[in-house]
Amino acid sequence: MDERRTLRWIRISIVVLMIGLVVSGVTAFPLRLELGFASNLLHDSPAAIWFPDAVGWVDRVADALTDVDARYPFIAYGTDWLAFAHLVIAVVFIGPLVDPVRNIWVIQFGVIACIGIVPLALIAGSVRGIPLGWQLIDISFGVIGAIPAVIAWRLTRRLERMRAQEVVA
Repeated sequence: MDERRTLRWIRISIVVLMIGLVVSGVTAFPLRLELGFASNLLHDSPAAIWFPDAVGWVDRVADALTDVDARYPFIAYGTDWLAFAHLVIAVVFIGPLVDPVRNIWVIQFGVIACIGIVPLALIAGSVRGIPLGWQLIDISFGVIGAIPAVIAWRLTRRLERMRAQEVVA
């Protein structure tokens, strides 16, 4: 693989990761509306029969968000900051998008953050009474995010070696 093609695949991987972060961030703002919609959608589908526990959990979370929003709307400010953090992390990946070799540390940080989702979901999820299935969904975000991050990391190391060989030659 030549240098231009390697750089293109690095950038594609980083853009995929950035899009995932932006989508995750933006969707954290309207949680109450999204969960209300999801609850209605699930009740109008066979999921209510096939996965009653999952539908019950979505209903419980939707009801809790509605209750909290009505009584304590300032609590949603925490998820606003969660959303903002996702957007800020996406912006940080502009550095490796421009110069991946110089900013490989950002890609490495991304991989570490994705790996960190696993123990956080398992530990905090258990402490907070989150069902294991939901914890596994949360873990899947780390696994899915790690794929483009690891690809970008490996290709960036390859690009770094290519450039080092050019200097020697």
